[in-house]
Amino acid sequence: MQRLNHVLSQLPAGFIADSTWLQAQGLSRSSIRDYATSGWLQRVAPRVYRRPLPHPGAPLRWDVVALSLQRIMGHPVHVGGATALELAGYAHYVSAAGPAVIHIYGGGVPAWLVRLSATARFDLHSTRLFGGSETGVEGRRYDLVSGRTEDATSDMEPDAPWDWPLRVASPERAIMEMIDELPKHETFHQVDMAMQGLTNLRPRLLGKLLQECKSLKVRRVFLWYADRHHHTWRKHLDTVALDLGKGKRQLVPGGRLDARYQITLPGEMFEDDGGDHAG
Repeated sequence: MQRLNHVLSQLPAGFIADSTWLQAQGLSRSSIRDYATSGWLQRVAPRVYRRPLPHPGAPLRWDVVALSLQRIMGHPVHVGGATALELAGYAHYVSAAGPAVIHIYGGGVPAWLVRLSATARFDLHSTRLFGGSETGVEGRRYDLVSGRTEDATSDMEPDAPWDWPLRVASPERAIMEMIDELPKHETFHQVDMAMQGLTNLRPRLLGKLLQECKSLKVRRVFLWYADRHHHTWRKHLDTVALDLGKGKRQLVPGGRLDARYQITLPGEMFEDDGGDHAG
């Protein structure tokens, strides 16, 4: 029971851990099965367990899953891309009930995550876009009622695990992660709508992220959208030394070429006098 008590002291009620983590705490596979049978642990997926709540049938909240990955099992992951923008209140097309898909960025994410039955579906991404750098990843608290995050302003550890800050991409990083998914997994219209609301981005952080960004496509497309929306921060963004590469990048067949950034985009994204038809 001593080892079980140690596990329970590390695993708050409602939070989850996989068998890899449980075994690292000193539990054998047979002990894990026995504790699940006796009700100390609740099996929520193959090799994944939750410390039971008073109401065992309560749904598995996506934010608790993410916090379990980050704070219990120690995976270096964050919520990013479109989800991070949704949680920050920038994507008005998202349901008030919260996001249906949670975009998780990071290495070594367990494969069981995409098969987990929770209040939202998880989609996994690597951190290759920024070469593993965590620039622009912030601690933010998730409000279940509003479906949004808020700044974790205090350095003090919250008393309740449910109030632990989530690691979430800042809007500056999230919009670049979203652009990286073009054109297969995001649409130009969705990115356009998101960028339209990003009126208060921080030029210094944007500059650092653009320097660290490993994708010429993302650099070019981000700057194209920034020019398109004429946000105040654009004129404070220093891009003189930014490497945009050479040659054309065709992002959509039969689109229109933007001569400045040498990218082919959907024709409907241009004003009447913008861009050339791609041949």
